[in-house]
This record gives sequence, structure tokens and C-alpha cells, in this order.
Amino acid sequence: MSPRALLVLSLVAGSLPAQVSYDRLLHASQEPRNWLTYSGSYMSQRYSALSQITPGNVKTLEQKWVFQVESLQKLEATPLAVDGILYVTQPPNDVIAIDARTGRAFWIYQYRPAPGSTPCCGSVNRGLAILGDTLFLATLDARLIAIDAKSGKPLWNTKVADYNAGYTMTLAPLVVKDKVLVGVAGGEYGIRGFVAAYDAKSGKEAWRFYTIPGPGEPGHDTWPADDSWAHGGAPIWVTGSFDPELNLTYWGIGNPGPDWNPSQRKGANLYSDSAVALDADTGKLKWYFQFSPNDPYDYDSVQIPVLADATWGGRMRKLLLWANRNGFFYALDRTNGQFLSGHPFVKVNWASGLDDSGKPVATPQPPEAPVYPGVQGGTNWYSPSYSPRTGLFYVSAWEDYATLFAPEENEYQAGRRFMGGRPLSPIPRSPVPSIRGFPINTATEAAGHGAVLALDIVTGQRKWKFEMTDVTDSGILTTASDLLFTGGREGYFQALDARTGALLWKASVGGQVSAAPITYEVDGKQYVAIAAGHALFVYGLRE
Repeated sequence: MSPRALLVLSLVAGSLPAQVSYDRLLHASQEPRNWLTYSGSYMSQRYSALSQITPGNVKTLEQKWVFQVESLQKLEATPLAVDGILYVTQPPNDVIAIDARTGRAFWIYQYRPAPGSTPCCGSVNRGLAILGDTLFLATLDARLIAIDAKSGKPLWNTKVADYNAGYTMTLAPLVVKDKVLVGVAGGEYGIRGFVAAYDAKSGKEAWRFYTIPGPGEPGHDTWPADDSWAHGGAPIWVTGSFDPELNLTYWGIGNPGPDWNPSQRKGANLYSDSAVALDADTGKLKWYFQFSPNDPYDYDSVQIPVLADATWGGRMRKLLLWANRNGFFYALDRTNGQFLSGHPFVKVNWASGLDDSGKPVATPQPPEAPVYPGVQGGTNWYSPSYSPRTGLFYVSAWEDYATLFAPEENEYQAGRRFMGGRPLSPIPRSPVPSIRGFPINTATEAAGHGAVLALDIVTGQRKWKFEMTDVTDSGILTTASDLLFTGGREGYFQALDARTGALLWKASVGGQVSAAPITYEVDGKQYVAIAAGHALFVYGLRE
């Protein structure tokens, strides 16, 4: 066994149920007792049809059990819930099978990434994928591992990219048919991003789509006539979505590199800061939409592509909904990438608006002036939700948050940070929120705050806002009883009325929430689970 694959600890005799067929994944929304993909279904709406927990009884929610992980890194993982078993990752790359009723661990698979692996923003992992009896794990040292869901034993281990060159993976894989899809992170190290598909049985690569086109490929002319394209970033660090009718898989692409000096990479820098639609069988690009051309602000477009079928202009449309880090909320036609609408959902001054094609009308600010939204964006990687019952899109936002940007020349060196400058606080002698939370919030109100926003998908208008004191990295869950569950850096897990935003219930979890909730059902009882601080918390109705 590899020295980095240290241990499979089996705590029970016999086997655990799994057998999640592709047909079950296709119809995941029809078995809401389970949570079979990172975002709940291929539509990535993070909406559940479970309704036992309601606005009327949510006040009786109580903690049923807690599982404490053996890591001091923050938890960003979404568990899978499969027929009474939770499969969850603990940092950096361990996998745990847990009894969904009691919190008892069945087995733990421990994997230690290579010491030289260099994730930009913490040794985190966001979760797993499952097909049949096999779990799939993407690692910080850029490997894809298949694990027996019954025993926790590794089945195969495939190299995806070279961690020595700055490549890493933090996302939960996406299973489509007989393939496992992943994308590589490392935009701060001058990688060349890509999405790749691997055979689920063998681990053999089936196709690869580079997010920066090479010489002779369409879009290559959006990069300078030098080798900047070869280390131009455009990473992927959040899971994509899939439309089986169109056979298209959708992915959000991150920033170009170097992050803050666009003069080193003049041009639009495709396909950075874009949504891409790929043929799920071949990886061939079908369409793209770029949100922030020649991005100077690190506005990664790595948000979850949320798919919805809804009435638009008097007829049903296949929509792709996107609250972007750049501060605009977009609706696209996901059959062809046509821009339908775009509206700011937080304060924006880097652009005065969007033209008829969706391209931003840039309004560059003077060097000494704050740029809104700041470097962490109006939102970031944390998962939004869409409720087909309310017709509203829900997003965790950073409001009234700005940054000063200081570009610098930066020479590319493999495996080293390639940032092209630095972001600065616009508030003298005062800290501003960053992607890493702190135990004590010393930022002032002038530095910004967090909020959950409910947006009308057609007009982009806010229907309600739930304000927080600190910023938030929490994902969102909505249910068929019109409940919304979310957390934040304040150390609370809370339930809101999805129609009004009213706070209905909250519980202290004693740590930062940097993950998204799920809900599942076992033995006729609905539960809600959230990773927070260094533990997984599970709640159910008082009996």
C-alpha cells in the first residue's frame, strides 16, 4: 500500500448497502430520503422534496448526534446520504462511513496527500461521488481514488496532474453515466486548468478539456502571442452540473493568472471566468459564456451552475442561473449559452452594467479607490439554492465589501505563487474579511457583512434579505415545506422561512460554517446535517 494511503479501519463486520446506479442518480430528486450527489441532484438546486420538518414545527428541532473529526482544518464537505449511511470527508483527504441514525463510524479510509501539495486556501475537501458500490475522492495532490463503499478499501488510484507544478483538487467529483468528472485547482500557481473524465471501473482517462485553448484552437487568440496561456490559470474547484436531455455538463471556470496584473495577459483570456457547456461523452465544448473578460479582480466564476426549467417570456425555458463572484446575477439559456438577463445583487462599481450580450461595461476605479465587490466577491464558491416552489434563487452574499488592488509584475516559476500583485484593505489600520475566518471578528461594519438574499430569477430583484453581522461562507438548502437552512461565521445554524426570510430557529454549533446543509430521511424520520467547525452535526424533530 502507498505510504500516503495509510489506513482502512473497519469498525463493523459484514457489508454496508450502496448500489447507487446511474438510473438512481438520474432520478435522485425522486428519492429525497437520500442525498446522492454533491448538490443533491444533477440540477444542482440544493432543493429537497422532504417536508416533515415545517415552519410550524421547526422550533422543536434538536441535536441528535455529533461526529467530531480528527482535523483542525475547516470542514467544507457536503455528505452523501445513501440508504441510511452518510459518506463524508474530513480534511485533508479522509473518507468516513457513518450510521445516519446514530453517528457511529463504520469505517475510515485515511489518505495523506504528498507533503509538497500546495492548495491555495486551506487543506480542504468538499466531498465525494458515488456509483454502484464505489466512492470517488479527489485529493490535494491531484489524484482520483476509487474506494469500496462497503469496506472502505481503495480500488484504484489515478494521477490526474502533477502536484509539484501547483495542481491540486478540492472539489467533489461528478459521476455522469460510467465516467467520473473532476477539475483541477491551482490558479494561484500558474497551472493550465482542465476538466477531465475517467472510467469509473478502471480509472483510465476518457477525455480532457483544457480551460485555456492552446495554439490553433478557437479562443487561443484571446491570449498574448507568448507562452502566458500555458500557465494562465482558469482552474476548477467546485463541482459541475448535468442536463441528461441535452447531454451537456456545465462547469464554472476560475480566474486567469497572474490574478491581479492583467497587463501581463492582455486579451479576454478565454475560458477563464466563464461558464462552459461540454458534451458529457466527449468533453467537446458546445458553448461558453464569459462573465469577466481579462479579469483584474480575481473574480473566479467557480460558482455552482444551477439548472432550472421555468417560464421566461411566456414560455418554458431551460435556464442556467448564476450568482457570480463579480456581483451580477445572470440567467442564461443552457441549451446554447444565450444571455437572457443580468442584474447586480450587491454593490458593484467595477462595471456600470451589462450590455445586450451580457458583456460588462467596465468602469475601472483609480488605484486609491475601493473596488466593489472586493476580492472575495459578492459571493464565492459556497452553494446557492433554487426552490421550484417559490421560484426564488437564494445566495449567501458579502455586502458592502470592497478591496484596493495593487498590480505588480510577476515572473512565472513552476510550483510557486503567481499572483501579479496584492489586494489591500480600503479601511486604514482595520482588517477586512478574508476567505479564512478568525475565531474573533474584529472587522467593523464598514468592512462589510454577510447576508442571505432571495432573488427573483427574471428581474434579479431582491424579495427579502436576512442580514448577518459577520460574513458568511455557508451554503444553502431549501425544502418542499418552504424552509431554508444555512449557517455562517457567527457560529449558528439556522432555519428561515423561504418565502419571507423570517428567522424560525437557530442552534449554536460553536464554529464557522463553511459547508452546505443536506437533509435526508431514515426510518420515516427527516434529519438535517451540517458540517461546522470540526464536527458534523445532525438535527431532527423532538420526539
